[in-house]
Amino acid sequence: MNFTKMHGLGNDFIVVAAGEVPRGAAEMARRLCDRHFGIGADGLVFVLPSSAADIGMRIYNADGSEAEQCGNAVRCVGKYAFERGLVRSRELTVETGAGLQRIWLEGSGETVERVSVDMGAPVLRGPDIPVALDREPVVREPVEAGGRTFHFTAVSMGNPHAVIFLDEWDGVNVGETGPLIEGHPLFPRRVNVEFARVLGPGEVEMRVWERGCGETLACGTGACATVVAGVLEGRMRRKAVVHLRGGDLEIEWRPEGPVYMTGPAVEVFRGEIP
Repeated sequence: MNFTKMHGLGNDFIVVAAGEVPRGAAEMARRLCDRHFGIGADGLVFVLPSSAADIGMRIYNADGSEAEQCGNAVRCVGKYAFERGLVRSRELTVETGAGLQRIWLEGSGETVERVSVDMGAPVLRGPDIPVALDREPVVREPVEAGGRTFHFTAVSMGNPHAVIFLDEWDGVNVGETGPLIEGHPLFPRRVNVEFARVLGPGEVEMRVWERGCGETLACGTGACATVVAGVLEGRMRRKAVVHLRGGDLEIEWRPEGPVYMTGPAVEVFRGEIP
């Protein structure tokens, strides 16, 4: 089986073109994503034919769980599909577990360097995110983790997020606090956790604990959720740059509803799995 190793700001994936998702995909993801005994990645992505869109994708996290959506992965899928001739247009639709997404490919000739994605409108009603709170929106709600109380704003971008703004990093250990909040009873399907510090109305830095992956260098849906949460809390403008450990994403939450994300997609190497 041929594969391509790709990343979006260091959030890395094993990308495989397939006619359908193979049997045992969850175990395959756990084995191949292992950074010591496998190829190593945050997720395994299958690029699939679609009757509803130009191309389809399914993504399995490193722990074998399936993710509904991944902003960095969908950018990689757009680059992969175009550069291999699976699609011919630089504007296309991708079918994901969270629905259809429109993407725009930037670059020269036959290459793609940056990708913009219509991530859709954020979901803000508690039970639909899901969060065990029947409110809309769910803003600055308390959650206890590791003997400390944090306040989160909940957003779904096709997958659930809890965004926590900090005035300073305050010694927060993402690797310890992240999993405690990810599995908290408030979140029935677990949750991605963003720790963010606003640098200005159009600029924020963020670290992320991803559900099923652990701390990653970047999270596209998390960057979108962070800007949405920043607007809801009155901290940020609708258009902002999000600084992640792996680089920057440009995010815009338009007044009519959808969130747009723009960032790079990179191919690292190709190989064959025996």
